[in-house]
Amino acid sequence: MEVLRRLTERGLVYQMTDEERMAEVLGGERLSFYIGFDPTAPSLHLGHLVPLMAAGYLRRAGHRPIIVIGGGTALVGDPSGRSAERTLESKGQIGEWADSVADQMEGFLDLGEEYEKPLMLDNSDWLTELGYIDFLRDYGRHFSVNRMLSVESVKSRLQTGLSFLEFNYMLLQAYDYLHLFRNHQCTLQMGGADQWGNIVAGIDLIRRVEGGEAFGLTCPLVTTSTGEKMSKSMPGGAVWLDPGMTSPYDYYQFWINVDDRDVVYFLKLYTFVPTEEIDERYARLKGREMREAKERLAWEATAIAHGERRADEAREASRALFDGAGAREHVPSLSLPLSRLTEGVNCLDLFVETGLCSSRAEVRRLAKQGGLYLNEQRVENPLENLREAQLDRDGNLRLRAGKKRYYVVSFRNG
Repeated sequence: MEVLRRLTERGLVYQMTDEERMAEVLGGERLSFYIGFDPTAPSLHLGHLVPLMAAGYLRRAGHRPIIVIGGGTALVGDPSGRSAERTLESKGQIGEWADSVADQMEGFLDLGEEYEKPLMLDNSDWLTELGYIDFLRDYGRHFSVNRMLSVESVKSRLQTGLSFLEFNYMLLQAYDYLHLFRNHQCTLQMGGADQWGNIVAGIDLIRRVEGGEAFGLTCPLVTTSTGEKMSKSMPGGAVWLDPGMTSPYDYYQFWINVDDRDVVYFLKLYTFVPTEEIDERYARLKGREMREAKERLAWEATAIAHGERRADEAREASRALFDGAGAREHVPSLSLPLSRLTEGVNCLDLFVETGLCSSRAEVRRLAKQGGLYLNEQRVENPLENLREAQLDRDGNLRLRAGKKRYYVVSFRNG
């Protein structure tokens, strides 16, 4: 009961099957539970974080996590939460992404030696071995088309079109649950709110085929106070969990720049800071005092995704950049010879050279929109050559693109 209460008070629960029985089971002996992720990119992103946090709490309570990488289901494509069919990727590409996501999950759920290591599986190992006719006869007969059509992930697509390939997704995910129930004694599936229909289908298949008892729990699909979804399609681009795609520094910056109204909410969703401490220490902070809460959120979230060392480095870099304190060595930076200034260099060049903008056209567009900054001063004309007088006493320029992307360019003699 304690772990379910903890999940609920932190806002990690959206729906569940049979709450009373679920509380009894979670409060009893160790159970095996699973969450699954289809590899639709080389990395997971912020949209996957909430179920991972819920898994972290169950694991801390002594339950065994099973992580299923959907190398098989990704070949079909989940229609949930989408207005159009996914682009079909090659088997080779999905296999590469599956390996990458699996490697990422190994580190993400490492909570220490006192906790049992998660079981990592790829559903391509069993789904690709299924015979089509045998699958239809053995399992397809247990699914009602009428019931499938009433599930939100299917119903919402009927107007725009749903392919027969996507229509099969629910059957495959339900079979995943049955396979895990049979082979790994898994009795709980967790996922995002858009997975409710798929989870319930798996519970029903287990009951019909095995006469077994299984449970489901979904987590909310999080939106910010401004209405933005924490997903791959976030304004400004996805925030990835892979440090090669979103650096630990940029990851830290995302969290420290969230809206003040979201800080306490996100501390409860995305960290393991005790609820009592959050309510007592941070709930009533306002204005400039909120910086303390944001720094705690940013450090905790970064430590979970990338480890404490990188979280420390990101915090030091952030303090160096914004407060003049801390070590500058971890600030994203580029060193150029001072002669570049005398030869003539402008913001159009530097914002592309640092990677803050992908093209000169993007630099021009951001400048027109008021989103280009040099030393915290808005850049009106990105073609204007920079001057040595604009450097700080250490020979640096501070660049900013939009609200959250920063870079320091250092000019040195020689």
